[in-house]
Amino acid sequence: MADYDYKQGKKRIKDILDNQLTVVEQDKLPAIDKLTFDNAYKSWVSAIFVDIRDSTSLFTEEDKEKVSKIIRSFTSEIIEILRKDDNLREIGIRGDCVYAIYTTPFQSDIYECVDKAIYVNTYLKMLNKLLANKKYPTITAGIGIGTAKELIVKAGRKDVGINNPVWIGDAVTGASNLSSVANKDGHGPIAFSKLTYSNSIEQLKKNNSKKDVDSWFTECHDADLGTFYCANIIKVEFDNWIDDGMKDE
Repeated sequence: MADYDYKQGKKRIKDILDNQLTVVEQDKLPAIDKLTFDNAYKSWVSAIFVDIRDSTSLFTEEDKEKVSKIIRSFTSEIIEILRKDDNLREIGIRGDCVYAIYTTPFQSDIYECVDKAIYVNTYLKMLNKLLANKKYPTITAGIGIGTAKELIVKAGRKDVGINNPVWIGDAVTGASNLSSVANKDGHGPIAFSKLTYSNSIEQLKKNNSKKDVDSWFTECHDADLGTFYCANIIKVEFDNWIDDGMKDE
């Protein structure tokens, strides 16, 4: 093992701590490649996290090939649903969770994220039917969605190409935490942060004017998460197609 040069390490840390960071505040976050080690952006973002419940049981299944097929099915189409958006700034997989982060300067952008979460919720019903048809274990997942003004910085090791954006604020951590409580202990499968809910509820009502949209939501309270809202909303046409046998034509 190569020795760690702690004297150079001290110098690098001092350079970071003494560096004057230029923070650019703007509603729409530019492409991530605009981030450098000398700047940061403060922008409105929304995040979606989709987290498998009780993944430990799934990963300890004896048939590892079967587990790999289930995980690939879970991640593949959720990524497909989440990736198609010009506002997308990061998408990936963390353990048993698929996540995506978007710049959302307008309420309409936040609603687009909510719409994606609803598609994911409906897709999971389709996936479970297909898994059941193969006699595979089915999946329960929690979907968390959060919105906030975040500080986005580039972090990692300068000059060696190992770096990633870091999202500092309530949107990303909030969505992750909400995905952990959604579809658990009586909560609905989609958990909305208070800010996400307040910026999307009117559009949901407008798009579903003949329905009692307020009745879809349960207001929830948690000592750590504060107030959030849970619901089990699906795409009706998609859901009907699933119930009708998922015919290709």
